[in-house]
Amino acid sequence: MSIYLYNTATRKKEEFVPADPTRVTMYVCGPTVYSFPHIGNARPAVVFDVLYRLLMHEFEEVVYVRNITDVDDKINAAAQNEGVPIDQISTRYTEAYHQNMADLGVLSPSAEPKVTEHMPQIIEMIKRLVASGNAYQAEGHVLFHVPSYTDYGTLSGRNIKDLIAGARVDVAPYKADETDFVLWKPSIEGQPAWDSPWGAGRPGWHIECSAMIEKHLGDTIDIHGGGQDLIFPHHENERAQSTCAHYGKLFSRFWLHNGFVNVNHEKMSKSIGNILLVQDLLGQASGEAIRFTLLGTHYRSPLDWTDQALDQSSRSLERLYEVLRKLQDLKVDEQDVEVPTEFMHALKDDLNIPAAIAELHSLAKKLNSAFGKSTRQALKSQLLAAGKMLGLLQQDPVAWFQGVGEINEAEILELVKLRTTAKKDRNFQHADEIRDQLAGMGIQVQDLPDGTSSWRKIK
Repeated sequence: MSIYLYNTATRKKEEFVPADPTRVTMYVCGPTVYSFPHIGNARPAVVFDVLYRLLMHEFEEVVYVRNITDVDDKINAAAQNEGVPIDQISTRYTEAYHQNMADLGVLSPSAEPKVTEHMPQIIEMIKRLVASGNAYQAEGHVLFHVPSYTDYGTLSGRNIKDLIAGARVDVAPYKADETDFVLWKPSIEGQPAWDSPWGAGRPGWHIECSAMIEKHLGDTIDIHGGGQDLIFPHHENERAQSTCAHYGKLFSRFWLHNGFVNVNHEKMSKSIGNILLVQDLLGQASGEAIRFTLLGTHYRSPLDWTDQALDQSSRSLERLYEVLRKLQDLKVDEQDVEVPTEFMHALKDDLNIPAAIAELHSLAKKLNSAFGKSTRQALKSQLLAAGKMLGLLQQDPVAWFQGVGEINEAEILELVKLRTTAKKDRNFQHADEIRDQLAGMGIQVQDLPDGTSSWRKIK
């Protein structure tokens, strides 16, 4: 079965065939590193990580580039508040991003370019746009002249004037048209600056991605991804300037966008105070449970994050890992395992990950009731291979239940044993007291159908 992906540019699912049958190129907009990553930052990283895994399974070579924006007004403000250079801020939060994404099982991309390392490429691209008449200099700024690109607005699919009304567009007096956007801007004292033909300054937001894509992937790429909030103005502007800089060549063949993350049915907002940091969530649940939650809704749909959803993800993983724990001693060959057909059909149908997860549970159910060593080995291999495609079920089952970190295992086991005895004696109050004691130690107890209990570290 071929891979079908929903293309924002055409507003329909299309068969994905790369320009080069042996090499796929994909670019996803990465973080602006001025603070710790929140769950909204994590969703595109996790979603496109699954697509990356699928593409690597299907094609000979996949070049996946995800950038780091390490110069930005928000970074400048954070650096000024702390009285430190911008690279101290960007380095700190880049490291935090890397650690948090690793905790969520996100693979490293093929390349991770930084804006500050690509100033020559950015300046050279702006020069081309000025020379072609698509950009102009005004009062120390260089601006892209939107009317020079007749297809502007077609990616987002709305009238340009409507787009302007719905966005915060800076209508400066030096603009030839109110829709024109900045490619280069002057820096004032105390702001980072690079020499350019238009004076000391720094790039606008959109030109950065275009220049990095050109350097690392070429003029035309197969897939460009990011959050839904980037369709306008960021991706619309990228598409316009890259197409013009490449003299009309197609910029990206497919555009993919993931939906927003809401928290308890409300949009995440600093003013509301409901920004959920990944590092804080990691104190509540495992990184794999957080990943599972992010994958629980189709990537193009909004995701409503709740404590209940996270708890449900933890329980779902427990059921899957429990099946694997029962067969801990059953050795399997994980090399060249055929991933189940129905599972692959779900993934190839525009990353229908919820349907793929349902197939995981179906495999686990079959494995749990299977007889015969060879049958169990085949099913276990398939379950692990399918899990790997989603970045799930790759840990040792016993270790997963226990979590990581220094714990007094003997004390935990003794308390679990005492709780089991209290339940058998129908001393439920004492059993609840022991459960609360374990919870205070960061241990979650799971009662099993056979009357025993398992446990895992949750914080």
